[in-house]
Amino acid sequence: MTQSLGDILPLAARRFGDRPAVIADDHTFSFNELDRLSNRIANGLVASGVRPGDRVTLYGQNCWQWLVAYYGILKTGAVVNPINVMLTPEEVRYAVENSDARAVVASQDKGGPLLDLKSGTSLSEVVLWGDSRPAGAVSFNDWLQQGSASFDVVPRQPADLGAICYTSGTTGFPKGAMQSHRSVIYAAVGTGVMAARGPNDRIVSALPLPHVYGTCVFNSSIMAGATFIMLSRFEEREMLRAVSEHGATMIDGVPTVYYYLLAHPDFDKYNLSSLTRCWTGGQTLPAAKSREFSDRTGCPVHEVWGMTELAGPASANPAIGPNKRGTIGIAYPGNQMRIVDADDPSKVLGPNERGELMFQGPMVMDGYYGNEMATRQTIEPDGWLHSGDIATVDEDGYFTIVDRKKDMILTAGFNVYPAELERVLSMHPAVALAAVAGIEDEAKGELAKAYVMLKSGSNISQRALIEHCRAHLAAYKVPRALQFVADVPKTSTGKIMRRSLVDIDDGTRSIS
Repeated sequence: MTQSLGDILPLAARRFGDRPAVIADDHTFSFNELDRLSNRIANGLVASGVRPGDRVTLYGQNCWQWLVAYYGILKTGAVVNPINVMLTPEEVRYAVENSDARAVVASQDKGGPLLDLKSGTSLSEVVLWGDSRPAGAVSFNDWLQQGSASFDVVPRQPADLGAICYTSGTTGFPKGAMQSHRSVIYAAVGTGVMAARGPNDRIVSALPLPHVYGTCVFNSSIMAGATFIMLSRFEEREMLRAVSEHGATMIDGVPTVYYYLLAHPDFDKYNLSSLTRCWTGGQTLPAAKSREFSDRTGCPVHEVWGMTELAGPASANPAIGPNKRGTIGIAYPGNQMRIVDADDPSKVLGPNERGELMFQGPMVMDGYYGNEMATRQTIEPDGWLHSGDIATVDEDGYFTIVDRKKDMILTAGFNVYPAELERVLSMHPAVALAAVAGIEDEAKGELAKAYVMLKSGSNISQRALIEHCRAHLAAYKVPRALQFVADVPKTSTGKIMRRSLVDIDDGTRSIS
């Protein structure tokens, strides 16, 4: 197995040479070309004073420069700090300062505003890609044009810190999950093994590169010798076109990708016959949507689960073996999962009992950077990590996410899980997407409210959808309010932001 993250690309280049590694912005990069370009960046970083163990922040939208910078940083032995482009400027500045970043490598629009941090912090260099550069910044393009294409990767040990990835916490500032080289490599290898990725695969993804799911997918693709077809952002027509034109064998995406693709009026006009299996994670994909995608394409959708604290996807329905719709499958090889009492983690629960999902193995983070209290709250002394997800496990060892503990709605003393309601709403053929959140109620504390996007050309009443829920759910679980919407708030990966649904709430509190 690859020992360090800096070795991933050089080893792949030796194995796969001039085969296509990445297609981005209508340009195809071979494994050798990516290796040489990242060597130039590594040389530039070392010349600017970056040393093994230094933190280097990487900040920008999906583009080939981001990938080249990622591998260039890791080749120097530095610790990469990928920044989510949806963080607020305040959160970004906090992450740069909190991680003690020595350098920032970024797009001009993202990195330019950070130049003032060179005064009074550990930051000494800001390297920007783009057509122009502000005073005080170093030109990424100059390094690509003038730097040496040869570089000897700085050796690192598997247990050494490889990345600090900041979570998008709901309160306070983000927390920096410290990931070892081992944990990131395990995530990529496990993703390759569970999905049976190989040199003949052509993988389409619009996942944000800084997100652990996106990072894991492209690392896995490089290691497997597959062709990674990167979209700058998700747009239905662009993804359908990419699959059709490149004969893609896989799509990696969050559930909303499949919601939007299925709802697109031209979906059935594209040739998607090359797809052999697709992956989805980040949130639960209702079985009805998974089945619809498979029925219309002939391609199965495999659901996965993971966390920033686990360096990416950590369980999956395997490509070879049972693919149970609605479950997150089994743990990656070398790791283990279990269900415990949500109030007493020492009490392990049996099949079909609801409790908190916990995880143990080499993928578990080392902790939160500079935050011992949060680390102790998340990782037990014996190494088991709290996921914060309510889940069950069946007799075959397949796990199913019920919902996030923090998203649970408490109505009149009953626990209501939004994902369960979203699953039922998505079963209706008129529904493209459904999101559920709690609303305050004087009598019952909270009630469930549904926010529903309809498919193009569909027409159904609120009451009819409520009655549909009533036929499939216990009375206390049925949404007490429903609002039709054109869109819902989403994260940079496309995950539904349930806590932000209040921002589009129209005040509807009952269905008359």
